[in-house]
Amino acid sequence: MPSLLDPGARGRVILVGAGPGDPGLLTVRAVEALRSADVVVHDGLIDPRVLDLAPVSAQRISVAKQRARHTVPQDAINALIVAHVKVGSIVVRLKGGDPFIFGRGGEEVEAVRAAGLPVEVIPGVSAALGCAAEAMLPLTHRDYSSAVSFVAGQCKGLTDQDWSGLAGRGRTLVIYMGVATASDIADKLMADGVAPDMPVAVLEKGTLDGARALRTLLADLGAMVTREAVQSPAIIIVGEVVDLSDAEDKLARWARIAETVA
Repeated sequence: MPSLLDPGARGRVILVGAGPGDPGLLTVRAVEALRSADVVVHDGLIDPRVLDLAPVSAQRISVAKQRARHTVPQDAINALIVAHVKVGSIVVRLKGGDPFIFGRGGEEVEAVRAAGLPVEVIPGVSAALGCAAEAMLPLTHRDYSSAVSFVAGQCKGLTDQDWSGLAGRGRTLVIYMGVATASDIADKLMADGVAPDMPVAVLEKGTLDGARALRTLLADLGAMVTREAVQSPAIIIVGEVVDLSDAEDKLARWARIAETVA
């Protein structure tokens, strides 16, 4: 089957992962897709330099989402994509990170296929991989972690999720969309038996200007997020591998301040 990037093929959808932010982390194939676009339907956190890779003539449509408020409902996004493809447009659906990791890419593929239209997915560097690499934080390590799990901290209610066994010694847990519920996440994990002194990192705005990599202990997670005024986008990483990273130890800093005051 020929690639959907064939310039002779019209009326199709290409779901493209834009990576965690830095345009330099786009794949070659993603750049090719953007350069072929008639319409770019994009998330709100896409770097303008990435959008500039599409032709000047390409229509750019933002479907930005905010916590607890979707500017454009998912059903409307699906309908928008399908409508543009039906008139023969090459539609690039540009999504932060990877389309198939908390990007609703699966739902959009289903909608396009249900309409009988062709669709291709070009993977992207996920936020977990890109942000962890920048912070020199290995998600797996022969001495510290042989398993890594990805969960959403704000997906159909935190209490509905079963994370039993996902965090602890020898494991790494990566939590997307967890800044607003950081205290609840810490309580949930400790209630499940994860040690309060388990290292945890918060990687804020990874690969972007103003990026910060902060670390503390699980029991201090919620307090640190508040003290440091952490903002989204950010991911939380729980596990012993955090101690190998370049993330700044914020708890140790406050301990030194307390000693000085005393």
